[in-house]
Amino acid sequence: MNTAIRRRSAYVCRSCTQSLQRQLRRTYASATAQPDIYDVVCVGGGPAGLSLLTALRANPVTAHLRIALVEAQDLAKTKSWKLPPNKFSNRCSSLTPSSASFLDQIGAWSHLERDRVQAYQEMQVWDGVTGARIEFDWAPGAAPAAGTTIAYMNENLNLTSGLLKRIEELGGVSVFDNAKVEKIAYGEETEDVDLREWPVVHLSGGKQLSARLLVGADGANSPVRSFAGIEARGWDYNRHGVVATLEMEGEGWGGEHLKTAYQRFLPTGPVAMLPLPGNHCTLVWSTTPTNASRLKSLSAKDFIATVNAAFRLSPTDLEYMHTQESGQAEEYSWRLEHTPLDYRTIPQTAVGVQEGTVASFPLKLRHADTYIAERVALVGDAAHTIHPLAGQGLNQGQGDVQSLAKAIEYAVGHGQDIGVTMALEPYASERYAANHLLLGVCDKLHKLYSVGSGPLVPLRSVGLNAVNALGPLKSFFMNQAAGNGIKVF
Repeated sequence: MNTAIRRRSAYVCRSCTQSLQRQLRRTYASATAQPDIYDVVCVGGGPAGLSLLTALRANPVTAHLRIALVEAQDLAKTKSWKLPPNKFSNRCSSLTPSSASFLDQIGAWSHLERDRVQAYQEMQVWDGVTGARIEFDWAPGAAPAAGTTIAYMNENLNLTSGLLKRIEELGGVSVFDNAKVEKIAYGEETEDVDLREWPVVHLSGGKQLSARLLVGADGANSPVRSFAGIEARGWDYNRHGVVATLEMEGEGWGGEHLKTAYQRFLPTGPVAMLPLPGNHCTLVWSTTPTNASRLKSLSAKDFIATVNAAFRLSPTDLEYMHTQESGQAEEYSWRLEHTPLDYRTIPQTAVGVQEGTVASFPLKLRHADTYIAERVALVGDAAHTIHPLAGQGLNQGQGDVQSLAKAIEYAVGHGQDIGVTMALEPYASERYAANHLLLGVCDKLHKLYSVGSGPLVPLRSVGLNAVNALGPLKSFFMNQAAGNGIKVF
C-alpha cells in the first residue's frame, strides 16, 4: 500500500514539474514576443536620424520620451571614426550656417572635429559653353549679420561621429545597431495593451520595438515609407556623381583660395571643386555613366589631368579626352597650351588624388507623396532625394529634423499624442512645399544647363550676367545660399 502511494506521489510530482515547465516556457515565449514600447523609434542612423534624436534628448520638453534608434551598421565604428590630418573621406557635404546653427543649438557642433571643417566665403559659378559667370562674393555691407560664410564643407562621417558622441553624452537613447529590419507590421492586442494601431519593428534576432511614432530616416529605399504605403515619385537622371579627394598645388590652397568654391556647368553635368582644410578639396562631378566609368578606370595621373581639363578646356576638348582609354595627361598638356585662361577665375591645379577616394553613385530625383501617415514621419532621403548641383541634400534633411522636432515638442507640451496625424501635420505643411520648390529649381537648372546648343544657351548666359551685374539681386541669392533656402546656381 505504501509503495503504491509513493508511486502515485512520484507521478503527481513529475506531472506538476512538467506542467510548471510548460507554463514557464509559455510565459517566457510570451514575454520575449512582446515588443518593447517606445515613444519614438527612428530607423536610420545617418545625419538626419541622429540629429532628430539629439534634438529630442537635448530639449527639456521632450527629454523624457522613450527613444530608440535602429541602424544596420556598426555605430561604434562610426563614433570612433578617425583619419590622419592629411586624409579625407570622399563623402562630404556643404552645411549652411543655418544647419550649423541648429547643430550648435542641440549641442552637437562642438563634438565635430573642427579642424576638419572648412568654411568658404565665395563661389565662382560659370557656364562651360559660353563662359557667362556669376561671382558670389560679398560686397561691402552686403554680407548677412551672422558673418560672411556661405557654407562649411564637412565630411559626413565627421558629422555622424559628432552626433553619436553628443547622444552618448545626453544618454537616454536605446541603440540597436548591427540590426537588420526584418519587417514592420502593426502590433496586437494583449491583456495589458492594445498595439493594433502601432507600428512594430521586427529586428533580426527576434527583438521587437513598438513605436508611438515611427520615424523613417532610412534612405531613398525606405522600408518605413513602404510600410506606410507612401509612394515616392520622380526619375533617374541617367547621370552619375563622381567624387574624389584631391590635393591642390601650392600653399595658396591653405589660405585664400580654399575659401572659394568653384562650379562649372558642362553639357554633361556640373563639376564642382569644394574646399577642405589644408591643400585639399573635394570633387563632385555629375556626368554620364560612361564618362563616370572611364574616370574611375584612369590612372591617377590621367584622372588628375581630366579633372583639371574640366575647369579649363572647352566642352569639345573634354569630350574628346573622355573617349581616350589613356594618355589624358599628355593630351591635356598639349591642349592647355592653346587655351587662353584667366587664372584668377579658376581653381588652382590639382596635383594629386587620394588613393581609394574615386567613386561614383547614380543621381535621381524622388519626392514622397506625403511626409506623414498615422504614427509615421519621414525625414531626409526617405522623403526626398535631390540633384547635388546645389549641395542642399543634407541641409534639406536638417531642415526636416528641425521642423519635426518642433512639432513633437509642441505636441508634448500641449498633452497631445505625438504619433497622430494632427500632431504631425505642422511638420508636413512646413517642409513639403519648401522641399518641393527646391527640388523643382534644381531639376530645371540641371535640364537648362544640359543643353549644349540652341536659343536657350545665350538666354541662360544673359540671366547669369544680369544677376552678376545687379548687386541687390546677387546679395539676395547669396543670403538664400547662406541660409536654409534655395541656392540658385
